[in-house]
Amino acid sequence: MKTLLIHSTKHLTIAVTYACLGITMAALAFGIWFLNARPDLSIWHSTMLEHQFRLDSEVKDFPAYQALEAKLFEEVEQKIYRRTQGLEQPLNRYWHGSFADPDNWPQAWNRSYEWANPDAEFGVLLLHGMSDSPYALSHFAEHFRTRAHLLGLRLPGHGTIPSGLVELKWQEMARAVELASKHLSRQLVDKPIYVVAFSTGAALALNHELEQLSLGQGLSYRGMIFLSPAIGLSPVAAGAKWQDRLGRMLGLEKLSWNSIQTEYDPFKYNSFAVNAGDVVYQLAERNQQLIQTLPEEKLSALADILTFQSVADGTVSTQAVVSDLYGRLPAKQHQLVLFDINRQPLSLALVANDPLAALLPALGLDAPRFDLTLVQNRNAELQQQPLSAQKAALRRFDEVEANRYRPGYEASHQPLGLAWPKGIYSLSHVALPYPASDSLYGTAFEKGRHRVQIGAAAARGERGVLGVSAGEVLRQKWNPFFPYVLDRVDRFIDARQGALSR
Repeated sequence: MKTLLIHSTKHLTIAVTYACLGITMAALAFGIWFLNARPDLSIWHSTMLEHQFRLDSEVKDFPAYQALEAKLFEEVEQKIYRRTQGLEQPLNRYWHGSFADPDNWPQAWNRSYEWANPDAEFGVLLLHGMSDSPYALSHFAEHFRTRAHLLGLRLPGHGTIPSGLVELKWQEMARAVELASKHLSRQLVDKPIYVVAFSTGAALALNHELEQLSLGQGLSYRGMIFLSPAIGLSPVAAGAKWQDRLGRMLGLEKLSWNSIQTEYDPFKYNSFAVNAGDVVYQLAERNQQLIQTLPEEKLSALADILTFQSVADGTVSTQAVVSDLYGRLPAKQHQLVLFDINRQPLSLALVANDPLAALLPALGLDAPRFDLTLVQNRNAELQQQPLSAQKAALRRFDEVEANRYRPGYEASHQPLGLAWPKGIYSLSHVALPYPASDSLYGTAFEKGRHRVQIGAAAARGERGVLGVSAGEVLRQKWNPFFPYVLDRVDRFIDARQGALSR
């Protein structure tokens, strides 16, 4: 009996093992088939550019970086634009004359730029996010151009063709940030530098200062201003590299891409390489390693950080911003501004999971550890009242206020004179740097413009027809509270400039 039981168990184990192996292989085969059945790659996905900035590039300073960049764009012209002129694709950024042609804009926002100002009070370094271009922070550049010496850096791999992200390393981007920071410091001599950085750019700015601390070297920035910073990502990002490696092993180039889309955006790649997500994940992990290992006295030397973050963010982790950055930094004058979802009753009725609920334990509103502001609907108490009372106050309820919680102070509530526009239930990762007036991502449709206006587009039809996902079309792309962002940034910088003059 015992022998029979042992044999039965052995055979069952073998059967289960083979069954699991078979299911795994079938799932893997289906996954490979599914990913490889996507649209064919275009030349902007498969062409590799020789003049990409690499760690072994003979580039020692920012002027040399811009010189290499000029050669890079000449190469894009030769290898891409000269091969697309017969395509007649009116929404293809890689066809000269299309509505999405970057040349339709007066400023070359895909390239690095430096706006010198002999009367500058300070310098500002602007760092965009992954798959973006310097256009992402163009409104901050325009805002500061009369006060500051500006440098907008095009990160390596960006602003040209999506294939630039296939073999990109985060260390290459970090090296470019180092070159730009040193150049700006040389130009300004003893004047302070502030960094305004979006998403991956924020992670790079933080990394620059953390690496300097770890090496015992001087810091570059007087203050850091982050928008939707890439502090933490989904654990799924950690496994993304295996999809890319499998594709290379099998010779299936499409597996190197998370998405293959129509390139209709003049200043941002719509297609997204698997490697790009892995690069951001590696960078975030490196920053966490440094934060956890650097002693508190060194971390306390970091400049004050002002961060703007939506509680609803489908790209980076808001929880990581709260817990893994602000929760680990020594007490100082760091500030965090969180934009809540729209709690207007009709919007809230459709919300499946309240993103703020998971954050509240870490925020500790009763005893805050740092300067926290929640931008929320006014009259939140109306949610507890009958629906008839809520209906009578819907217009007022769309208005927002800044609820501020600071260590040692009573909570304050400041009406902002701003309101949620109709039909918008939350901000998004990509919305924070752009006002409603933005001519590309904003709401106002300008007649007579021979260029794409993504924010003003309204497409309706059957799913699966367009080469752009419905989720991408519906994603909020501008920030109705952008005037408040600029106001907080001005006050943040003015306070530190005032301290220097005393």
